[in-house]
Amino acid sequence: MSLISMPFVGTGFDTGLHIVAAVVLIATVAAAGIAFWKFHEVPIHQAHKNSHQQLTLITTLTWVGFIWHWVWVLAVIIAFVDAEQAIAKVRDIWKSERDSAC
Repeated sequence: MSLISMPFVGTGFDTGLHIVAAVVLIATVAAAGIAFWKFHEVPIHQAHKNSHQQLTLITTLTWVGFIWHWVWVLAVIIAFVDAEQAIAKVRDIWKSERDSAC
């Protein structure tokens, strides 16, 4: 055996290692794809959980978000922010500023 020779080359064990490597590669790519899909559907699940009024909009934005990722960010914002409470808080802040100015 020389210092340059590779172990397991040309043996059945070499083929087995290639098969194991291929299985690990395919499993890793599949797991990454499934994780990406699950993470990408977070806005839809949040909208279902809260019985959001804009469920169709959030679903559409999530699907379009696969192509344009900034649209997915809009879906996340719409799904997680309660618009009625946000508008009420802005209104209260505006009222308090006007009352203190007078």
